[in-house]
Amino acid sequence: MTAALSRLALAAATVLATAAAAPAPQTEGGAYTRYELLAPDSHKFRIVYEITATTPGATAYYNPVRPGSIASDEHVTDRATGKPLIFNEVDGAVAKAGGVADAAPGSRYIAVTLAHPVPDNGGGGRILIDKTYEDAKSYHRDGDAIVFDRPLGIKRNTVVLPAGYRLAACNVPSQVLQQPDGRIAISFVNTSPSQAPLILRATPGAVPAGPSSLAKKLDDRAAQSREIVYYLRQPETHAFDLTHDYTETKPGVAAYVNIVRTGSTASNPSARDLDTGATMPPEIIKGAAITALEPDATDVTPDTAAVVFRFPAIEPGTSRRLRIAETYTDRDRYGLSGDELVWHRSFGRPANAIVLPAGWLLTNSSVPASITTTPDGRIRLDFINPRTDEIDTVVTARRAR
Repeated sequence: MTAALSRLALAAATVLATAAAAPAPQTEGGAYTRYELLAPDSHKFRIVYEITATTPGATAYYNPVRPGSIASDEHVTDRATGKPLIFNEVDGAVAKAGGVADAAPGSRYIAVTLAHPVPDNGGGGRILIDKTYEDAKSYHRDGDAIVFDRPLGIKRNTVVLPAGYRLAACNVPSQVLQQPDGRIAISFVNTSPSQAPLILRATPGAVPAGPSSLAKKLDDRAAQSREIVYYLRQPETHAFDLTHDYTETKPGVAAYVNIVRTGSTASNPSARDLDTGATMPPEIIKGAAITALEPDATDVTPDTAAVVFRFPAIEPGTSRRLRIAETYTDRDRYGLSGDELVWHRSFGRPANAIVLPAGWLLTNSSVPASITTTPDGRIRLDFINPRTDEIDTVVTARRAR
């Protein structure tokens, strides 16, 4: 072998060795944070952080400790089983070696050992990090009032005032929700790509406690974790594939029931447990069989159909993250008008996305959406609905020339 070929072979071997040694970048999803403000003079607040590690094969997750905050009372649990997870605090260099590309030496991270490697079929390792921060800059008194002034990068957040304080001002549009113990909470979904510069102000004073007569209409929107993605087939077919992810937490529940919307037909149902990767066989039921499983279901007729997936009953303190997949055909809400693709459908869930079929260019979206291009060149629209009602959505597209 010549010297030049030897150098080329050595360089190629070095590149391959470096690639093999480089960790897969840490990825995550499903982030939600609940802040509970503690006694004002302590400058402390409890943080309950839900996150899902999504890097296939990952066995650890690294959560940054914000500079300027002193962390204490830390514990971590696996959300699927409710069991504690092993963790320790490490330097940024360790986190970077574990796949956190922007981790800097000297920064601090909580390194969590996952219950099992992340499944490689779109699953995740769901964890709950519970910790207390002391941060006088973020949480302090101003006269007799208290101020929580903190930019929040997580998109879904709830902040709970300490007992004995009334909400006086909040600069981020939010739900206001009284907790069962009487404390007042604000909850919001940040629909912008930037941090939410939250400034919350409260004053001393008792707040009358008691369940609201409208409790059923006052769900914490930010805490909901349902996500649905519609993958549109060519409009001549009136068909689209969808995936619906949700977390079941109610003890005793042992089935997911998806009622097929009037005017639609469902086919190719499938499901899997995203915590383990295990698949679940489908079952089709109609009429009275639906109300037997879902007593609160409305507008169910003898001809109403539902797709059912059964799983072991949820035990107290545990949960399951499920992904339901189906193909729908809906001539009334998806198809062609002349040479124009038209989608007209309402969204009730907090997170909804549409992926246009290959070869189509977006021309109109009646509701604001974030626009991206998928790796295979299709246009994706993500709609975040922070409201509790449905958003009537019209999307049109034209074929690329």
